[in-house]
Amino acid sequence: MSLNILERLKSNPSCLSKSERKVAQVILEDPNKAIRSSIASLAKAANVSEPTVNRFCRSLDCTGFPDFKLKLAQCLATGTPYVNRNVESSDNVEEYSSKIFEATMSAISDAKRSIDPNALSRTVDALAQARRIEIYGLGASGSVAMDAQHKFFRLNTPCVAYTDVLQQRMAAAATKPGDVVMIISNTGRTIALVETARIARESGATVITITQPHTPLSDESHILLGVDSPENTDIYTPMTSRIVHLTIIDVLATGVILKHGPEFQSHLKRIKAALAETRFKSPDQE
Repeated sequence: MSLNILERLKSNPSCLSKSERKVAQVILEDPNKAIRSSIASLAKAANVSEPTVNRFCRSLDCTGFPDFKLKLAQCLATGTPYVNRNVESSDNVEEYSSKIFEATMSAISDAKRSIDPNALSRTVDALAQARRIEIYGLGASGSVAMDAQHKFFRLNTPCVAYTDVLQQRMAAAATKPGDVVMIISNTGRTIALVETARIARESGATVITITQPHTPLSDESHILLGVDSPENTDIYTPMTSRIVHLTIIDVLATGVILKHGPEFQSHLKRIKAALAETRFKSPDQE
């Protein structure tokens, strides 16, 4: 699924010509005004021709200016409109904290709209039926993999997370049909993870990836949970993408629990009860 219209414009897409970028700049300055504009008034504001505006809309996969305005309005109606996600060195604490919170909320909202429900359902089924679950991630995605292991080990299925390249390769080679290997990567371009996914496929495991579509890693997936990310993690430390991936893990863990049915609740209750003696009582328990 593609990013929403405003995110694509902010990313300065290469599909836009120099004249079309003028249109993008006018829209980014005041998206609400752009929705109310006619094609003639927008062209005048950008100092371009009306055919240029139409070409601009088609470059963004819209059928024309009316379709573009509709998609722009839908984007603004999500409750998390366009924000400048770039933290500047001159930002004070209120400014940069606001940008980070807004960027994270926007990323979660975008993921909610774009993720394929059918892929989620297939993933939950595969995890619920798995003989064994292995989760791989490197770098920032390694912490997501560890969080996933923390969630899934409670589900009565052997589960382990590997964040070391050599361990991942060996473990993947040892998988069998009935095993599920879930690989998490924001870029989908990490060579080691792509190779490990291929090894797991050749061993007979079901390979599930949480990554960007149309990447080398997504091509090795049996099931792809595709999540586009506006972050350039070649330069910046992953922030919003990591939160999105953690949220997807929560969705999957909840789905597997529900798949197991009400009788599974007693199992989870026993696990939770085992922690009771490790905590001081809260005031309302005194």
